[in-house]
Amino acid sequence: MLIDWFTVAAQGLNFLVLVWLLKRYLYKPVLAAIDAREKRIALAIAEAESQKKIAGQERQALEAKQAALDGQGADLLKQATAAAAAERARLLADARSEADSLRQKQMVVLREDQARLGGDIAHRAQQEVLAIARKVLDALAGASLEERVAAVFLKNLRGLDAPAKDKLLAAFGGVSDALVRSAFDLPEAQRALIKHAVDEEFSLSSTLSFEISSEMLCGLELVVGGQTLSWSIADYMDGLEQRIAAIPAMTS
Repeated sequence: MLIDWFTVAAQGLNFLVLVWLLKRYLYKPVLAAIDAREKRIALAIAEAESQKKIAGQERQALEAKQAALDGQGADLLKQATAAAAAERARLLADARSEADSLRQKQMVVLREDQARLGGDIAHRAQQEVLAIARKVLDALAGASLEERVAAVFLKNLRGLDAPAKDKLLAAFGGVSDALVRSAFDLPEAQRALIKHAVDEEFSLSSTLSFEISSEMLCGLELVVGGQTLSWSIADYMDGLEQRIAAIPAMTS
């Protein structure tokens, strides 16, 4: 078999030309395209990594903000709870204070009502006792109440114990004028009896002035030099008034 070297050489040359053409017009553009694609892929990967890093940072920032908000929310809740408890305590204290104040006012009003009621009852009782005493004295002794009051006063004057008598005597030692107060106008006979008893008991010649006083409840009072000697039905009525005043307190 004969080899046609011309044909072999031509085919070899054709192959070399084909390789050169492929390398020049096909292989280089393909490599360039592949290289450009790889670069684009690398750039996209780098950009994705950058975005991932940024997203991670933003996530951490959001988590930190959320934690801060949670902490602030807990603090605000604690503050609100404490404020609500303080306000509740204040309202309760105000309510207790108002209740105590109202109760004290009610007690004051109650005491005033009791005192007023006791005073009214005592005054009415005194008036009734005096009216009954007048009627009894008129019926039994034929004497007026004023005469009996003067008689009791003179009896007490003559029955003074030594210390009381010494005090009045010392008072008369500085002055000779004395005042006699009564709840009624004394007749001249009673005035003379009182002056005579004073002069006799204290061995002096006194000058007595007589005065009507609404504060004297059916009684007489001798005043000299700051010392007094008195007798009044009010002395007996004081105990009655106290017992009457105590009645509402015991029944309330």
